[in-house]
Amino acid sequence: MHSGGVTRGLTIGEFAELTHLSVRTLRRYHESGLLEPDHVDPFSGYRYYTSTQIPTAQVIHRLRELDVPLAQVREILAAPDADERGTLVTAHLRRLEAELDRTRAAVVSLRRLLRPDAPFDVALRTEPARAVAAVAGVVAAHEVLDWYADAMAELDAAVTGHERLGPPGGHYANALFRDGTGEVLVYRPVADPPDTGRVHRLELPAAEVAAVVHHGPHDDIDVTYGRLGAWVVDHALAVDGPVQETYLVAPSDIPDPAAWRTELAWPVFRLA
Repeated sequence: MHSGGVTRGLTIGEFAELTHLSVRTLRRYHESGLLEPDHVDPFSGYRYYTSTQIPTAQVIHRLRELDVPLAQVREILAAPDADERGTLVTAHLRRLEAELDRTRAAVVSLRRLLRPDAPFDVALRTEPARAVAAVAGVVAAHEVLDWYADAMAELDAAVTGHERLGPPGGHYANALFRDGTGEVLVYRPVADPPDTGRVHRLELPAAEVAAVVHHGPHDDIDVTYGRLGAWVVDHALAVDGPVQETYLVAPSDIPDPAAWRTELAWPVFRLA
């Protein structure tokens, strides 16, 4: 390891063996500026590394396995302390988790779409008029989940102590899906609905609905909506109002998504 009193260091081959990274990968890291060798022999052009660079090489490899962009890898490596490095890595991991959730949802939907003959039981019934405590607003589609969580929290606080007469629900205007913005209404059927803050008493009118229960998480709820829409068309019915959802078993009831049950319903009328 020594020649003429000068430390030679680890050759790129030796460094590759110790890090379990290929020579080609290490050359690519060098060329992209991610991991410079400790020194390069000016005569032979050979790259030499030190043992202290082993953890850095392995960190780079893990980050690249997680598809962290080169610019962000450099930013992480240049961070002044472990806390800041951890913050940068965590932010990327959250983005990856969101992408994985979208991928998983797409896979679930595709599997259902490829089983068009799966059982699908639609009920056509008349919903009676009833009084509920409700929160309503005009919401952009990408804000619906956050709006729903805030509205339902306010609603639950307002109806504390009131007798609950059924599961909560929501109405979603067709414009929300067609145009990206529309009216959203969430409600709880309770005795003597209160009026406080955004919460107000609302009379839901009687309506004939076509309804079906969606089982499990909402990753593929659009498939259930599509099948319900096809059923409505096939039975010579027309949609006559906003989409209605009733949360028979909700995340607030049971954390296991497999146990969730959501009834989807469209107010309908028969075509002449």
